[in-house]
Amino acid sequence: MTKHVMIFGSGNGDLPSRIRGLEEGVRTTLVCRPDHLHRLVEPERHERLLVLGADRSVEECVGLAEVVHRADPVTHIATLGEHDQDRAAAVGAALGVGTHSVETVRLAHHKDLMRLRLAELGVDGTPAEAVHDVDALRSFAKRHGFPVVVKPVGGLASFGVSIVRDEAAIEEAFVRADKSAEHGWHRSLGVFAEAYLDGPEYSVEALSEDGEHVVLAVTAKHTDPATRIELGHVVPAPLTDEVRAECESLALRVIDAIGVRFGATHTEIILTRDGPRVIETHVRMGGDEIWELVHDAIGVDLIDAQLRQSVGQKVLPDVRATLAESRPPRASAIWFATPPPVGELVEVIEPQEPDAIVGVGVRPGVVFTGLISSYSRPASARCGAESAREALTLAKRAAEGISFVTRVSGALPA
Repeated sequence: MTKHVMIFGSGNGDLPSRIRGLEEGVRTTLVCRPDHLHRLVEPERHERLLVLGADRSVEECVGLAEVVHRADPVTHIATLGEHDQDRAAAVGAALGVGTHSVETVRLAHHKDLMRLRLAELGVDGTPAEAVHDVDALRSFAKRHGFPVVVKPVGGLASFGVSIVRDEAAIEEAFVRADKSAEHGWHRSLGVFAEAYLDGPEYSVEALSEDGEHVVLAVTAKHTDPATRIELGHVVPAPLTDEVRAECESLALRVIDAIGVRFGATHTEIILTRDGPRVIETHVRMGGDEIWELVHDAIGVDLIDAQLRQSVGQKVLPDVRATLAESRPPRASAIWFATPPPVGELVEVIEPQEPDAIVGVGVRPGVVFTGLISSYSRPASARCGAESAREALTLAKRAAEGISFVTRVSGALPA
């Protein structure tokens, strides 16, 4: 029997086509949202498109998937990112098709529930809780002290994240997180508070298969001190072997705690004075082109591995073989240009840096309003070198060379 893959998410460019190209006769059905339609590449090559708005229930999605399954049995499920992983998990459970469990996705998407699970298992006891109003947030701060991190329970891209350092900032932080709780693909899950973890930030990139986990890399992350919006990354992180092992061990305990059995994971960590502590984890590969940094630095193609897994192929033997290869020292870094505080974009002038891969994510006409989320970073530069320090220096220099010509008028906010 040929394979029929039901894909959940935005379609992610040519990835569905690449899935179909892995084996002869692979068919795909895409489940997406209306705002994803303009991104699709060759939509006519899908057997069918199921388009459901963000407000449609998981039960409705399951019902539609069951209709498709009766007519054309689904053999595999793929999620190409975080979009609609909850729907994919519910469909997988209903159809008896392997994917992340409903519980694994629930814990990954609900930061408060993940914190409870980690505390129950003794993995990480960082104080944290969902807060339903300003008074509850104020009470949390009194009990655990300042600073306090406030963010949407199910947020992404650093929308609505604040570091509250005193009583005066509590109400504004709650309102900001609450307003951001319904951004993008997440239905509103409320506001979440946790104790501030002081120290540099890292992430652990791993790949799992049949419950086995392989750590691919530890990424050093450079963030804005006020919002924790990420400004740059470098792979591999310049850490001692001992500290690296501690970070890797913690990440593996986290993904075991939430029941990850396969696929890529991206676990964010703060290296405190008392050792590594968890921020959150995701059942997807890291964004911000971290997959490119991993590929450049260690040779593992995370995207290819996940696409192969989506049709049932085993990938860990090849991944382990790549990691065991003798390679010259190599590091890869990306740095993001920060936006002008205000103005309408007229033109982007790229730097003359032949060794940098420059990415521009904005078009003329966009209005800059400052650094408010990961989506407000207008451009980036990616560079490789023999060491993490050199790669990061080159990427920063290239990003600083990107110029934005803007127009400011009286109609724009001051």
